[in-house]
Amino acid sequence: MDLISALQFLRLNEIPKAWVDEVWDLEFTERKQLDDTIGEELVVIGDRNFKNLYQCLLAHAAEQQQSASRDGASQSVWAALGENGVSVKTLVAVLSLFVLAAKAKAANVQQRVSGLRAAALYLLLLGIPGSIANKVFHEVLLDTCSDITSQCWPQDSGKKRKKEGPKSSQTEGKRSKPQRKDTPEMEVDEEEEEDEELHFSGQDLMKIRDAVVYLVQSLLRLLQAFPLKDRPQSASNCTQIFSKLLSFEPIVGEATFAAIQDITKLRSIPEMAFYGLRLLCSPKHGDQKESLRRVFHRLLYVILMMNKNNRGKPSLLVPSQAVLSTRNQAISFVCHLVEELKELALPFLQILLQHICYQMVEKSEFRSHGAQAVGMLTSQMASQDYARFIKWLFNFSRHSKMVHRLFSVDVVMVLLEQPERNSEDCQDPELANFLQHKFLIQNLLFTRRMDDSPTVQGHALACLAQCLELPSFNVTRAVHNLFSATATQTVLESEITEESHSSQQTQKTYRTLPFRTVEISSTDSSSCDAKDNLALLLRRVKDSKTNVRKSALQALVGLLKHDVIPASWENLSTMSERCRDPAVSVKKKALQCLGELLAAKPECSVVQKAWLQGVVPAVVDSENSVQEKALEALDQVLLSRIKPYSAGRHMDASQSLTWALLDLLCQECQNLSRYFSRAFTIWSKQNMFTPTFITNLISHTEADHAAGAWLLLSKVVTSSSKLPYGKILDAWDNMIRSKDVPVTTCCHILCVMGDIAAHLNEDTKDRIVSDLMSWLKTFTLSLEVINTAVETLHQLGHSEDVKQTQAFLNQHCGELVSVCEAYLAAIILSEKGNENVNEELMIKHVHTLGVASLHCPAKVGKRTVLLVESVLTTQSDKVAELQGEIPASQPLSQFRANSLPTRVRAHGVITLGKLCLQHEELVQKYLPVFARELEVGTEVAVRNNVVVIMCDLCVRYTNIVDHYIPNISACLQDNEAVIREQTLIMLTNLLQEEFVKWKGSLFFRFMVALVDPVPAIASLCEYCLLHLLLKKNPEMFSQHFIECIFHFNSYDQHKSYNKFPQSERERVTFSLKGAQHREKRFRIYRFLLEHFTDAQRFNIVNKINQSVLACFADEELPLDADGAEILSETFKILSLKEMKLQAVSTPAGGPAEEEPEEENMANMAKAVLQAAQKKVVSQVQKKAFIENTVPLIIGLKSLLEQKRSPVLRDLMAYLQVTMQDYRNEVKEFFSGDEQLAAEVEFALKTAEREREMEQQMDNCSLEGDARTPTAQHSIHGSPIKSKPLLPFSFATPQPPRPNVLSARLAHTDRRAQRSRQEEGVQSKSIALEGTVMPKGVVNYRAISTPKGVNINLTFDEGLSAIFSDQGTSLGGETSVLHVRSNEQQAAGLRQWNVQSPLRQKRKPSKH
Repeated sequence: MDLISALQFLRLNEIPKAWVDEVWDLEFTERKQLDDTIGEELVVIGDRNFKNLYQCLLAHAAEQQQSASRDGASQSVWAALGENGVSVKTLVAVLSLFVLAAKAKAANVQQRVSGLRAAALYLLLLGIPGSIANKVFHEVLLDTCSDITSQCWPQDSGKKRKKEGPKSSQTEGKRSKPQRKDTPEMEVDEEEEEDEELHFSGQDLMKIRDAVVYLVQSLLRLLQAFPLKDRPQSASNCTQIFSKLLSFEPIVGEATFAAIQDITKLRSIPEMAFYGLRLLCSPKHGDQKESLRRVFHRLLYVILMMNKNNRGKPSLLVPSQAVLSTRNQAISFVCHLVEELKELALPFLQILLQHICYQMVEKSEFRSHGAQAVGMLTSQMASQDYARFIKWLFNFSRHSKMVHRLFSVDVVMVLLEQPERNSEDCQDPELANFLQHKFLIQNLLFTRRMDDSPTVQGHALACLAQCLELPSFNVTRAVHNLFSATATQTVLESEITEESHSSQQTQKTYRTLPFRTVEISSTDSSSCDAKDNLALLLRRVKDSKTNVRKSALQALVGLLKHDVIPASWENLSTMSERCRDPAVSVKKKALQCLGELLAAKPECSVVQKAWLQGVVPAVVDSENSVQEKALEALDQVLLSRIKPYSAGRHMDASQSLTWALLDLLCQECQNLSRYFSRAFTIWSKQNMFTPTFITNLISHTEADHAAGAWLLLSKVVTSSSKLPYGKILDAWDNMIRSKDVPVTTCCHILCVMGDIAAHLNEDTKDRIVSDLMSWLKTFTLSLEVINTAVETLHQLGHSEDVKQTQAFLNQHCGELVSVCEAYLAAIILSEKGNENVNEELMIKHVHTLGVASLHCPAKVGKRTVLLVESVLTTQSDKVAELQGEIPASQPLSQFRANSLPTRVRAHGVITLGKLCLQHEELVQKYLPVFARELEVGTEVAVRNNVVVIMCDLCVRYTNIVDHYIPNISACLQDNEAVIREQTLIMLTNLLQEEFVKWKGSLFFRFMVALVDPVPAIASLCEYCLLHLLLKKNPEMFSQHFIECIFHFNSYDQHKSYNKFPQSERERVTFSLKGAQHREKRFRIYRFLLEHFTDAQRFNIVNKINQSVLACFADEELPLDADGAEILSETFKILSLKEMKLQAVSTPAGGPAEEEPEEENMANMAKAVLQAAQKKVVSQVQKKAFIENTVPLIIGLKSLLEQKRSPVLRDLMAYLQVTMQDYRNEVKEFFSGDEQLAAEVEFALKTAEREREMEQQMDNCSLEGDARTPTAQHSIHGSPIKSKPLLPFSFATPQPPRPNVLSARLAHTDRRAQRSRQEEGVQSKSIALEGTVMPKGVVNYRAISTPKGVNINLTFDEGLSAIFSDQGTSLGGETSVLHVRSNEQQAAGLRQWNVQSPLRQKRKPSKH
């Protein structure tokens, strides 16, 4: 078709010239309507007309280009238009009409298609030679036509067609949250959702898509022919447009990025976009460096899976398959550009990698993909460039922002998966060390174990464990070196340093941020000590943060599995202890790690023992899921592997492991028997023990590992209906005849015999009873076997008739009592019986007497009691004289020592206690004796057993023993640690079961145990109070707090407090009075206050006002020396930071650095709620302080001034602390005492000045002290005058960590106490030169405009060149962020002459 004919549908000749002029005058910024007739006709123009015109114009352009290259004789398009009277100006104006109509949000399908076709025609016209001369070019219209795709393609088409989107990933260790609707972006403005919805069919979308293809092809043809060298803004816009089109639709097949392609062969729009980006990097469109910078800038956000508009915060995209595919293609395109342009593109690859690191978010899925991107991109770098990046990454890993340090660990793990580079490939010897995997592990990964953030610590430790699974030998060897005795760490003393940005510079700001490299330098000369590394790892296993403990467990098990550290009990017991961790997730992790370790080292006995110590007690865990996991592990390892035994068949490794574990349970781990029995109780309800299992088990009773088989039989026999009783009776006969049966096996066989007694006939029972009695009367059995044998005897005699059962017991147990009584009488009544006593034999007689007496209390006479008493004291004369009735007169005051050994006397106490359990009159008689023994006894074993007996008696005779609880609790201050610990455990059990109440001095004695000189006892007491007792009585701490003040200071003049009875000895023993005990008292106060609720803190302040301050203000309590001590201590307590309400003192939302980014929305709502709560609570607290406290303070100040009391100093110190939050309202608070208000204001100002002075002295470099951080900011060429910045420290932040609540984590290291010299604190200066600031950028400050200290490294309009390691920049620019070390700082800096006013006061005045 002829070109002129193709133009007829636009009716250009009918367009008024005035309208055309007006459109050009508006510079195509607004749509100017035509008159009704022409406008309506143009609206209905079909798509076919635009296609015909496009093809015709394209043919003329191609023909013109061919003829121009051949002989130049062909007529140009412009000449043809002019000859036919077609105005180019009118044509452009009419095309703009369609383009601007399509930009409207309410545009229909036809308008959008026509707009896209018109835009394609304009771009095609613009690409024809002569377009500039014919005034076709207009920059605004060019940008509008190029970017019209974003307005015409429905942005929410995917959202309206999809109802469910892919699940977003969760950060490690976080619970999943309800999914939001799938949107192209995670953050969708509500305004967009509220727009009028336009629904497009699939056919409509295909029409628009075809028009977009024509538009993009026209833009590519334009870039091929039309240079943008002098139009950088248009080039930048094109870069942005192409980057958006990358995600327009998926690419079918493999994407190719060939340099020269036929545009019509590019089938997908993303492929066209990649080709367009490649065209923009050609020299014809300007400086290739600037072009590459722009392209890499836009691809950065594609790789990061973010949507970045011109301004504002980048929004995260849902990491769907389409987004990930686009990201992968963008990475491949960058690699293609680097491979093609080589040295020209490599510097910008460095910048791209830096910004990927700097702009990474905390979400685990994004970090994982980001690290993979860094790994793919670094593979394109030569060794020297790679080493420079690793050097930069090392410094980046010391950044003050937590997410940066976290991401550096991810990057290291990806780089470790790549083959290690050869150091010889690096020309610079100083950079060669950075190529080694050893450097990545020891200097980047392992140093993060000391990080201030628990999240980073945990992630680094988890990754350390993963390193051992990598196939690289060098990686494994590097980890071995960290924990081996001959380890040596790569230390680069001057080149490698620790970067430390000020935390003030890492606030989240989203302003115009230039694409600049970051040069960071500092010093770090930390050494690597294998023992210290292992010790630190073991401390991390007991860390206060849950995720750190879990990751440390994973690291520890990895080191043990790969023999990096020895499988010693010290290392393994730490892992077993974590199976009883307060956190459920840690318990499960510990169980999993122990299982992995046992599978890796099944033959190691220490590992077996650690597995049992960790898994078996978990079956009684309070959390059902932990119980189930432990039961599953026990079933898998112990029960499921039991096969029939055959002497000629060799057992495999799994069966050998099973019997080795059972043997341990019979020997070294007998203390786990109770937990093990609980597991079988649960299993029996599930009918897990089949006849086949029992048969298999009994087949092992004749093997070498018979002990384990009898152990299992003793547990399962009660839940099995059919048993081979013959084999069991044969084993019994063998045991009776044999003399070398182990004690535990004897006990288990006896248990089995007792359990099957109901199924035996009478003759068999009688035979067994006879054998059992004969065996017991030999008194050769161990104490454990005696206990079990007597219990079996009871089971053998059990019947439905209670009287018959008791008669059987009286007969047989009574016989044992008589035998024992006769033996004791022979020794005690004999004149020389005590001289040659057999200690072991006597202990067995005493023990048997106690065990048997519990089953036949009627056979225990007074003579028996007196004989047992005689074991403890010298009473043989009474026994000899009184063979009949023995009166209970003249009760003993104490057990007087006799010549019997201490062990015999200790067992005598236990037996006497068992006798008391059956006779209440004996309890009345011997309780005073027991109490006196606790007070004046000298034998540790005897007093320890007395504590056990008295607490056991308390369960049965609660009212009687209750009067002696003060005597028992006095043992909490016993000289022997074992008695203190035993007393603490026994009393805690009684308090839990409510046999004992918190009465009298009991609570305060527990408090004294909190400051026990033995840390283990103090830790145990803390655990008992917090995790066992406080849960039953949440008000316990607050109810006793005020009385603690009076009690521990031994002050009894108050009318209400410290009035409970106690002896003078107890008062002295538990007193913490005096300056020498002040630290202990305040440790107790802090412990109590830390576990107050805010309501309890608020109420305790009011109670202190009423009960303490008011009493002194009204002179109810004398202000003598003791009273002054109480008042002084009260003010110090009120000044404690633990006394402040958490709702007021804690920042809303908590520390932002530790919050996962994925919880931002929830945290934002929580922060708003906390802010409102804080405001309300603050107002209530303020009102209470004014109404209740201020009048008392004014009265007390007046009284203290009259008395000239030194307590006045403590009062003013309390006011200074309290009024910090109300420093501007002092006069309002103390309106009744202007002098006091003035004094408080003066004290506040003085304190503030002192703090500022201390801060300046800490931060300023005085006399060249290298340890004091300094900071100098020199700004060159800044368009705005810089403000002087206060010196600030660039050390890695160390926020205070909360104290550990659980006593089981008492040995967790406190980060708040960690020395700041742990990682070097270095100085830093920022030099920015020659920054190019386009018009309008000043409002969005870049790094070169130092208003404040916020530094956010992204790239936007203000772009700079790369700064090389040699200190020179490309293209003559030096716009970099450069951090200098102390040695590099410019000489001649003026030193601050700061001197403390305290020093000035000390100088003698000159007269």
